[in-house]
Amino acid sequence: MTSQLSTNQLDAFWLPFTPNTEFKKRPRMLARAEGMHYFDQDGRKVLDASAGLWCANAGHCRKPIVDAIAKAAATLDFAPTFQFGHPAAFEAAARIAALAPAGLDHVFFTNSGSESTDTAVKIAVAWHRARGEGTRTKIIGRERGYHGVGMAGISAGGIGNNRKWFGALGFQADHLPATYNRAEQAFSNGQPEWGAHLADELEKIVALHDASNIAAVIVEPMAGSTGVLPPPKGYLEKLRSICTKHGILLIFDEVITGFGRLGTAFAAERFGVTPDLLTFAKGVTSGAVPMGGVLVDKRIYQQFMTGPDHAIDMFHGYTYSGHPIAAAAACATLDVYRDEGLFDRAKNLEAYFGEGVHSLKGKPGVADIRNIGLAAAIDLDPLDGAPGKRGFELMKHLFFDKDVMCRVSGDTLAFSPPLIAEKAHVDEMFGKVAEALATH
Repeated sequence: MTSQLSTNQLDAFWLPFTPNTEFKKRPRMLARAEGMHYFDQDGRKVLDASAGLWCANAGHCRKPIVDAIAKAAATLDFAPTFQFGHPAAFEAAARIAALAPAGLDHVFFTNSGSESTDTAVKIAVAWHRARGEGTRTKIIGRERGYHGVGMAGISAGGIGNNRKWFGALGFQADHLPATYNRAEQAFSNGQPEWGAHLADELEKIVALHDASNIAAVIVEPMAGSTGVLPPPKGYLEKLRSICTKHGILLIFDEVITGFGRLGTAFAAERFGVTPDLLTFAKGVTSGAVPMGGVLVDKRIYQQFMTGPDHAIDMFHGYTYSGHPIAAAAACATLDVYRDEGLFDRAKNLEAYFGEGVHSLKGKPGVADIRNIGLAAAIDLDPLDGAPGKRGFELMKHLFFDKDVMCRVSGDTLAFSPPLIAEKAHVDEMFGKVAEALATH
């Protein structure tokens, strides 16, 4: 591989969620990674303040994971999971289920968070149909929610730009209001006190559509991609109660919050609320190999196990569900999380991380700051007539001039470092953000 790509090579790849013309004028190219850092093509070291894309929770190129991937690739490159199986997929499923809240005993593997959402929604709709309630097909999402880019995810998602081109293609859906209100929650550290009552809006939606037509409610316990919105205290508990009351399944999208991001295996554990279905991806392999899945409550699983022995019980799946290399990567990643105590490490670093990001309060252009676990967001005042430009330019400045890579969504900067981060990394991260804010 040459150190510099030609114009034609750059042009061939249509990057997702990227202004491609701008990117290709001055590419932000990552050539290798190790631990807490990326390195560009010239060897420049860049602090990874976003765990890649919320996924490299164990850090980059960890030897136990790399070795497991290499061994798996040399031993069993592929095995179908339609009518056949291989040991690593069953081991990975059992170990993931063991980390989950009681009752979420079964795993359906996918390859991404988007596929996990589509899978969870299909399971929910099919389960109601199997029980003789086939009219339950509507999905309830939430404003500002992000559940990937599959048809179910777009339908349930609540980010306008992700929906406007494709909304007519998806599931029937309605949406709860977003849980964020700056006037009531500005500069909250952890769960805000205000907002539990917003869960009561679900009762109004049920009254409008009738419970007999609603299959599931899907929410992120902490809304991540929209800018780190921790749930108000009591909010998730209310959603759980209302869903149970009306026979509606509750789905937690834990693609971002799973595997230690909030200091526990899953956010469901931290908040003490158990959903009926739980989606995961990203951190399950520390981003080393694509993998996702859905944790399924045992009563839902058992409903599908009532047919003849020769009959398929769920007409759904992917060629690469439980891929041997992905399953090996997952098992090795779980070993790293366990052996290095990374979930507890994230929990212990949370307070220091929160102090670091809130030290930016009062800096030029800072409108709000939110954090929970090892996730934080900084809202910036938009430039007049150019929403999103300030955040975009600051992200580029941090990468090129401050050697820090973070996420940007509009005028919001998001931070979610690998769980191996140390206090010195937190100091560097937010110290350099402070320097960048002073000039932007």
